Amino acid sequence: MSAEYNDATLAQIREVISRLQSPIPDLSTLLSLLAAPLASIGVLPPRFRIHNTSPIPSHTLNVSRHAPLLQRALLEHVIPVWEPELLQEDAYEMVEQYFCPDAMTFASPPARQLALYAYSTILSMPMKDYSVRLLAKLAKAYPIDVLHTILYAGDSGVSYGRHSMTWEDCIRNVLAVPAKVANYMEERRDLPPALEYGPFFVDVSIRTEQLIHSSQDKRSQDKMSSIAYLLSKLVNTGVFPSSVPTSPAHPSFFQASLPTIRSRLLHDNGDYSAFWTKLFTSLPSSTTLRSILTSLLAHLTPIPIGLDVTVRTRRLVTREALLVKCLFGPLHKDNSELVDSFSAIAFGRNWDEGHARIFACWAAGARKDDRDREALGILLAKVVDIWTDADHVRHSLLSQHKYVTSLLLITLKSFPSPSPAYDLALSAPFVQSVSTYISHLDSSVRRCGMLVAEEVARAAGKSLDFGDWEGDDPGKAWCRQLRELLKECDADVDQTAELASELPTSSEAHSTPADTIKSPKAKIAVAKPSGYDSDDSLTGYASPSSSRSASPTPSELEEVERDPTIHIGVKKVPRPVYLAQLGEMIRPTGGLQSGDEQLQATKVEVALEVAEELIRRKSGYGTELEENAVNLAHGLMGLQDNYDLEGFDQKRQAVLIALVACCPRKAAPAIIEEFFRNQYSTDQRFVMLNALALGARELASLPVPDLPGRKALPSEKVAFPSKRLPPALHNKYLTTGDQLRTNDPVQLLVEGISQQAIDNGRDATADKVPELVRERNLRVRSSSKVAEVPTTTASAHASLMRQLAGTQHPKRTTFTEVAAECFICPFINRFWLFLRDEQTREARTAQQPVLHRYTGAGTGLVLSALILGRFLETLAVLVHAARNAREWLAVIAPDALELALTLGTRPLSRGEGADDDNGAGEDGAGPSGPRQSKEAALLTAALELALIVLDGCLDLDGGKSLGLEHTASLLGAGEWAGKVLGGLEDGAKVLGGGGAQEVRLRRAAAGVVLKVDELTSRWRRSMVDMV
Repeated sequence: MSAEYNDATLAQIREVISRLQSPIPDLSTLLSLLAAPLASIGVLPPRFRIHNTSPIPSHTLNVSRHAPLLQRALLEHVIPVWEPELLQEDAYEMVEQYFCPDAMTFASPPARQLALYAYSTILSMPMKDYSVRLLAKLAKAYPIDVLHTILYAGDSGVSYGRHSMTWEDCIRNVLAVPAKVANYMEERRDLPPALEYGPFFVDVSIRTEQLIHSSQDKRSQDKMSSIAYLLSKLVNTGVFPSSVPTSPAHPSFFQASLPTIRSRLLHDNGDYSAFWTKLFTSLPSSTTLRSILTSLLAHLTPIPIGLDVTVRTRRLVTREALLVKCLFGPLHKDNSELVDSFSAIAFGRNWDEGHARIFACWAAGARKDDRDREALGILLAKVVDIWTDADHVRHSLLSQHKYVTSLLLITLKSFPSPSPAYDLALSAPFVQSVSTYISHLDSSVRRCGMLVAEEVARAAGKSLDFGDWEGDDPGKAWCRQLRELLKECDADVDQTAELASELPTSSEAHSTPADTIKSPKAKIAVAKPSGYDSDDSLTGYASPSSSRSASPTPSELEEVERDPTIHIGVKKVPRPVYLAQLGEMIRPTGGLQSGDEQLQATKVEVALEVAEELIRRKSGYGTELEENAVNLAHGLMGLQDNYDLEGFDQKRQAVLIALVACCPRKAAPAIIEEFFRNQYSTDQRFVMLNALALGARELASLPVPDLPGRKALPSEKVAFPSKRLPPALHNKYLTTGDQLRTNDPVQLLVEGISQQAIDNGRDATADKVPELVRERNLRVRSSSKVAEVPTTTASAHASLMRQLAGTQHPKRTTFTEVAAECFICPFINRFWLFLRDEQTREARTAQQPVLHRYTGAGTGLVLSALILGRFLETLAVLVHAARNAREWLAVIAPDALELALTLGTRPLSRGEGADDDNGAGEDGAGPSGPRQSKEAALLTAALELALIVLDGCLDLDGGKSLGLEHTASLLGAGEWAGKVLGGLEDGAKVLGGGGAQEVRLRRAAAGVVLKVDELTSRWRRSMVDMV
């Protein structure tokens, strides 16, 4: 019976995990699935107990086995889909309980183990925004010392044999958090402050010191080794720098924890310092010990004047020396690793006289009447070896000579009697080194040797005086200061409580400007004014009471909206969480629609409201978007504003752009195929073209114009303050011209691209005009200095794509990869097929009466001038965005130029130009007629497309491939543009011309003529067949 019961319980747990990994029908089902495992281990918050409709028996869920599976299922399948709904229903806390249990359930061992496994589960998966938020909460609620307590507690549930391996994995995961988050966030500025590199490791340093303090009473080898491993990993991470960092972004263990360590040592009974000493002896390598000791010595409070003899300075030296001794212990022979590490640090780096005093005081014991002769002997031997080295005497800098000399003399002075000076004075290396010093060419270095010789002789009871110590010659003042310092020993000074209040702490001594700014300001006492104040006599006017009632506040309006008695009988449409649900709301597939028009309108409104955010969120999530992209594209293209919804056009446009940008391989070919069907209106075709152009620009990481009326998504955050007015004022001051330009983003882009192409040609030919060259040489130029490199402002859509798609998993599709295959070539080829079919249909009815003839260029059809012009403008944007594609020179540029040339010179329909004068030719510049057969908008779009193609060819290979392999098209474009420009100069009329349209037409025609001339002038000799 028991075995069957256990099997049934495990089957229930496996079923919950399986259902979480599958599509979930509604929110109530999800809450029930989330509540059961939490209730089983006792971490379900009380307010969610009503959702535990299918309980799992208590203590049957194995946290070590099932927690990683549940957490992975939530990260992969639940949070990406259901996070907005859970936040809206205030139920996201249930998800957070699986990763970061609250303080109410911390006492439960299963709750603590959940946090232990959360780090590894989150970091083992592709990083997302919700992962970053969970890590920020984990870092705050479950820092490194709490994790150590969880793992090494007696009831942790983890066997002691696995402690070491689990702790190493835990440290590796925790220390990898800032790097992984920073790699994911890239240039985004909404990184949680707790996960920034500097603040994160500052908190880790503080928590590590707290862990050491809490472990001082439990000196088990298991815990000692675990903390030593943590310190070694922090050393490898760079938290123990060899110098004091000046930026908050560079963390330092001792800069963060040294004030706390000092305060604890003041009230220490010996256990705390003993634990530090034993901990350092347990480090796995001497390199780690050397790095920690170097960092501590660099973070000691600096001595303002190295040879100052005041009592305050001597107390400071003694305090710092005592700190080093309490942490690392004395320099004894039984601690050879410490001695070797200190020797390498003391004589392998540049120190000053202040550190020399601290080193000597440390060796002396840093206490009055308690000299450590063994440590002083070790230090003296090391110093004498360096001081007597001939290479040191000849090649060291003066600062190093002063440091070694002061360290030698202070150490010798610190010895209790009998002093080793007699033996030192009789040693042959010492005598020889004195002669080497005296023969040195630098007088300051000579005086260092003479001073040591005199002081050693005096300490040995001998008399030696070189004289000539008075005066201001180099080195004399320093020698007199050192003699004055040697009259007393720093370790003999009385230690009183005055030093703690007088001297600054280490953190204050090494404070940075950022630390000064963050320091709390002192409270300023504000005295109340007394006596007469002229403002006291001011009396306000009595305003008449208004008969109108007060307007309701936003909170009151929201409360009324939530009143359940107002919306009786109204069905609430749930937000879609899967793309299949979104497609069903936009394009129902269930046969006949219900007669409830209000319900249908609400479904469409809700679908458009959440569609863009949902599509972009699914872009880096499995294959769901690819499976539903075509269905969504068909539904959005055929969607009509039958219910007069607010912002319908803008929302539909934004959704289609997101669909093209997030799934270009599926959405773009579907839109292109539907564009050439005759069932769509002009407005719907414009939406399709805008989606292709702006989606391509977003894929190419190029700036995208903001759509008017589009609401920013919740995940789009402004990195810097904007100069734009608030939405209400912005719409108020918009002019009609501004609205027209923003409603036609493709034309706006083409104007900018063509103008840039013309400017490129102007800059390239400026060197050939002598007047321009002379003017530019005579112009006063500003000196070239280091300046900020201007960067192109990326669009909000491209920024959001980088946020949602991740850095590596999966790889984001770029426009150059899909430009030829999914955008440009299908667009051009499908147009030729459509044009062939339309002309064939016209030819079949050409012999019929006029009323019964088929015309393919009618209003709203693809071959109408209005739609063809927008078609060419869209193609121009696509061609420009694809300039870096591999197929551009060989395929895209020739095909696009041929299409522009054909549409600009050939009639596409039998009825085109029928009402024009008979003298107009095919090219639209007939000699006998004053009118052009092509409309101005179509002609301008064709010329601008040709201009963009020619400019790209000149930029990429100087026009070689186009000029030599497609010479006929190149010369034909030049001849066509020349005739159009000549006709306009002669006063020819153009259909739909005049005003700004004629200016654009003239500029495009002139630009094509100049580009063709520049290209042919380069390759004219190679164009044998055509020229």
